[in-house]
Amino acid sequence: MEVTATQQQLLEGPTAKKISTDLIIHKHVRQDLYYWMKLSDKQKNSETPDKQTQEVLDYLREENVYREEYWKNLQIFEDALFEEIKGRIKQNDSSVPYKNRGYWYLNRFEEGKEYIVRSRKKDTLESHDELILDENELAHKSNYFSATGHTISSNNNILAYGEDLVSRRQYTIKFKDLEKNQYLVDTIKDTSGEIVWANDNKTIFYSKNDETLRSYKVFKHVLGTDTSTDQEVFHEKDQTFHTFIYKSRSRKYIIIGSSATVSNEYLIISADKPESEPIVFQERERDHEFSIDHFEDKWYIRTNKDGAYNFKMMYTSEDTTKKENWNEFIEHRENVLLEKLDLFRDFLVVTERINGISNIKVKRWNGEEKYINFGEESFMAYTSINPDPDSSILRLEFTSLTTPSTTYDYDMNLGTLTTLKQQEVVGGYDKNLYKSERLYAVADDGVRIPISIVYRKDKLTEGENPVLLYGYGSYGISIDPSFSVARISLLDRGVAFAIAHIRGGEDMGRKWYEDGKLLKKKNTFTDFIRCGEFLIEKGFTNSNHLFAMGGSAGGLLIGAVINMRPDLWKGVIAAVPFLDVVTTMLDDTIPLTTGEYDEWGNPNEKEYYDYMLSYSPYDNIEAKAYPSIFITTGYHDSQVQYWEPLKYIAKLRATKTDDNPLLMYCNMKVGHGGASGRFARFKEIAMEYTFILDQAGLID
Repeated sequence: MEVTATQQQLLEGPTAKKISTDLIIHKHVRQDLYYWMKLSDKQKNSETPDKQTQEVLDYLREENVYREEYWKNLQIFEDALFEEIKGRIKQNDSSVPYKNRGYWYLNRFEEGKEYIVRSRKKDTLESHDELILDENELAHKSNYFSATGHTISSNNNILAYGEDLVSRRQYTIKFKDLEKNQYLVDTIKDTSGEIVWANDNKTIFYSKNDETLRSYKVFKHVLGTDTSTDQEVFHEKDQTFHTFIYKSRSRKYIIIGSSATVSNEYLIISADKPESEPIVFQERERDHEFSIDHFEDKWYIRTNKDGAYNFKMMYTSEDTTKKENWNEFIEHRENVLLEKLDLFRDFLVVTERINGISNIKVKRWNGEEKYINFGEESFMAYTSINPDPDSSILRLEFTSLTTPSTTYDYDMNLGTLTTLKQQEVVGGYDKNLYKSERLYAVADDGVRIPISIVYRKDKLTEGENPVLLYGYGSYGISIDPSFSVARISLLDRGVAFAIAHIRGGEDMGRKWYEDGKLLKKKNTFTDFIRCGEFLIEKGFTNSNHLFAMGGSAGGLLIGAVINMRPDLWKGVIAAVPFLDVVTTMLDDTIPLTTGEYDEWGNPNEKEYYDYMLSYSPYDNIEAKAYPSIFITTGYHDSQVQYWEPLKYIAKLRATKTDDNPLLMYCNMKVGHGGASGRFARFKEIAMEYTFILDQAGLID
């Protein structure tokens, strides 16, 4: 049959122009034909695009139009799928209230609205509902809205928060007088959004971002004064470190943290004396990671010093903070990762990761201890908002692949769990229709890699079931098995969902992370491939029904594995993907670059350059057949700049030998996190699921 010009264009897709740029380092030349697509922030934000900017915008629009043309016969399904997902979400919903300093705080969603309404009630839940912040009113004039850092002064009168209207995680701090229900004139721009109040109810500490969006300076501001006179408290000059601030559990100290991948340092200031000079808690040392908190008259330190790679817990007196004074009270264990400590007057609550699952242990000081039994083998559980250290009630959150998000109160005296709320799935949800399993693939070096999988029991077809395998595998971030209301749309159509708990995350302890970074990064990719092979070997699926998905650093994972084993996958989704690894890590003007040398390596050193070049997805595209590919990005993404996926798709389309779909969706209005609002984000999920279901042959 003769192919029309329109059909041929649909097969081939847009063609990007080629301008050869030689990138030279270590006497090695890389020829980049699409380097011209990189724009500066000044170019991107200009109201009048220059020639280069216009050419980039034109090509971005061509890719979006191409996807829309391909999608014509799928759009009706996608719209219906979005309404299906949205229909499971309770329109009028509210959080479980918590009490802090005499007020009950609660958040709610109202029908048809995208954003949170924050309110509180004085003394009792029967009291008048006092509006704190209606984020719908703040967001209605913007294409994107995000608020963060909400914190209220100790006298309960002034709210401070940060807002981002662009999606670059560059926040403007604003203040609202809750008694008068009006905003103060004080406004602080270009911050990280972190805010800490001193105990005088008029001084706040905040951190500023530099041009790469690295949080590098801490200032203090006194309400009613000009922000230009704000005093600098700390300046982090090492570009591999970033700063952050928080208040101690005792509310006695303001803590300034400075952190790199393998090192930390903290400065402390009396919250009662915000004018005082900060004191260094313990000087930074290479490969010493630690965190601190203060409660009653002691400091508590989670540290990896002296070979405690899975961390141990120490304490010291209030005035002797140097490490030689630290005393051990929770020892290091080879098979247990110590993740977190919550401090109460009569109890300490320890979060430990055991066999890949976070377990919560409640212990009386110098007394009995007990793990909380949630009744499931594979789950995600964590301590929630617990502002009162004198309480014997612990607020918890729990979920699993088959259990909707559940809020519990745990009575630490009686050892009993009380269900306060479980996420409602509108239209009904029968947990018994679904099954979750914990499986283990064996890597080539003998390491057992956990896989969490969920499927609808009556839809499982041995050997032919479509399976979507998700992975991340970077920064020591563990991907826990949790419930998704949107995922029901896949499961009910017969698609199983699996998580590969690969090295590079911290799922199986700190060494799991160490074995998936720097010069061991390829373990992340081979682990994921092995998990895909295992699912085929165990009869869950085959290579014509196996799909893969990852985002950001997980997008790097997807780009790497389809270069290494393109034959294993029917289709893949790479969301806001980190694909041009070497070029990005050589550019220290890009956000996050310098702070990540200890994650990926510094390519200015030849050993790391060569290794990174050997797996960088963009640099390893070859003339061969690839699976169907769907890529998403945001024009204002500050973490993985839009040009990485744009260059990648241009090069791949010009190089690959197959006719499989290669599609990109660039949201021109948002950044790394995608669309804001509780419903808007599901539109992109519906788009991604439509791609999977179409490629799986499950759309009529």
